Amino acid sequence: MRLTSIHIFSFAALLLTLSSLASSQELKPGSVNRNRAERVEWFRDAGFGLFIHWSFDSQLGPTISHSMVGASEAYLQRFINELPRSFNPKRFDPRDWAVLARLAGMKYVVFTTKHHSGFCMFPTASTPFNIMNTPFGRDATAEIVTAFREQGIAIGFYYSPDDFYWLHREGKQLDRHRPEVEPANNPGLLKYDQLQIRELLAHYGPIDVLFFDGPSEGLKELAWDLQPNLLVTRGAMETPEQYIPGVPLDGSWEACLTMGTSWQYKPTNELYKSGTELIQILIETRAKGGNLLLNVGPKPNGELPVEQEDRLREIALWNFVNGESVDGVRPWVVTNEKDIWFTRRKNEDTVYAFVAIQPAWKLGEWKTFTLRSVEATQQTVVSVLGQNDKVLEYRPEVIPQTKWRQTERVLEITAMHAQRLYDDRRWPNPVVLKMTRVKPAMEPPQVITTNATWDRTAKVAMLQGELKNLGKAEAVDVGFQYRRKKGLTDLYEKTEPWIDAPSVKRNTPGGYSARVPGLTPGEAYEFRALVKHPLITIYGKDTSFEAK
Repeated sequence: MRLTSIHIFSFAALLLTLSSLASSQELKPGSVNRNRAERVEWFRDAGFGLFIHWSFDSQLGPTISHSMVGASEAYLQRFINELPRSFNPKRFDPRDWAVLARLAGMKYVVFTTKHHSGFCMFPTASTPFNIMNTPFGRDATAEIVTAFREQGIAIGFYYSPDDFYWLHREGKQLDRHRPEVEPANNPGLLKYDQLQIRELLAHYGPIDVLFFDGPSEGLKELAWDLQPNLLVTRGAMETPEQYIPGVPLDGSWEACLTMGTSWQYKPTNELYKSGTELIQILIETRAKGGNLLLNVGPKPNGELPVEQEDRLREIALWNFVNGESVDGVRPWVVTNEKDIWFTRRKNEDTVYAFVAIQPAWKLGEWKTFTLRSVEATQQTVVSVLGQNDKVLEYRPEVIPQTKWRQTERVLEITAMHAQRLYDDRRWPNPVVLKMTRVKPAMEPPQVITTNATWDRTAKVAMLQGELKNLGKAEAVDVGFQYRRKKGLTDLYEKTEPWIDAPSVKRNTPGGYSARVPGLTPGEAYEFRALVKHPLITIYGKDTSFEAK
């Protein structure tokens, strides 16, 4: 049954519901990953999702929920008791969000049903701190679910097991990542969370994705019990936040990023990534085998900020032309050759090359590209996605047919951008070359990042890696890159560039190492092994260590 009217639950009803939950079977933490293989494959095919961070404190524009931590009691009283009384998004129409998400190529949505503040964007028997006790008085979650399902977009819920409202009510210090505030050490909070998960999975039909932003033990197991086809992302797979891993991760993974610096609506002092940057992030994520969950933060009146809408529309135009290159794809034998990135159509011999031209590629200009990892066959067809390669507007004498030539070492492609997408005839976003019936032109070398040790006396780090193979080259150069690792407190600062450690030449596989002096004691660093093949540079997985 779906809750659609205003619900103010009595204390007696709350006790009854919690009592029923307490009598149910306890779920043991540490259970195995129960994401079904076919659902993981569906998720990898989907590739691109919309994250929505929205709560009643969007009225003020702070970081969502976190302004409660370290706040005075007076602030908390105003936040909990007064601020919800003015939340009334009169322009809320999630159908507009859903149509735009579909145009942008997004296949699933993840909505923040409850963030760390504890405020529920759905009717709940667990707490009066929910959207039904605001002037808005409607089930925003239900309306979002309906709107996105109408567009064929899969439904996902974000849920925070942390709950500042519950901690405040119980007289506990508000914080995260401390044992004394986590559900596992607060049986009342765990039961409270379990009740809310039961509600979310009972009232909105089949849910495709659950994103647990906090300790998920005792919750994800319940979710799988209630809906076995449900896919748990954070809590059961790697979900890098605000960055794209340097190399493809094992299995399915999902990066979640903001368009600017904030998850929730930030009315001033915001710095947005350009539409071109966001498209390039999507391409890099898909080239590395991951999903991109791109965030928006609606305004308190229910509309998307114009800056975020504009960027989604820029992505939508790019996707309308090039969507097949990021939908249902897997990594190629290499992720990229310098600035040209690749994806491969799942279970096919079709490869896409993403060409970013700076300055913008002018309509009617020929460009030539050489690819070292792709080899054409007699049946190969090369084209530019979105155009028919037959007509250049107002230039009947020009035939913009894409040409290719396979040499002993490279595939040479000459193409023209012949589809007018902007009035000024300049297209700043990546153009995609589609190559059918091709095969790998090389066996890439393989290198593994293994370990790092710190000599406190000499203040020197010893980085260790292993060259697994040379990619059929006679010799390669191996080495490392390193940099200071960002922590939670500087997650939104600009990432420092990689620093190269000295490299050595190798003509056989095996382990190798490098000494790195000059690091700051007490700091955390990340490093990665690398191998420089005559045709390409390959990196190992990023690994971290502390200089202590």
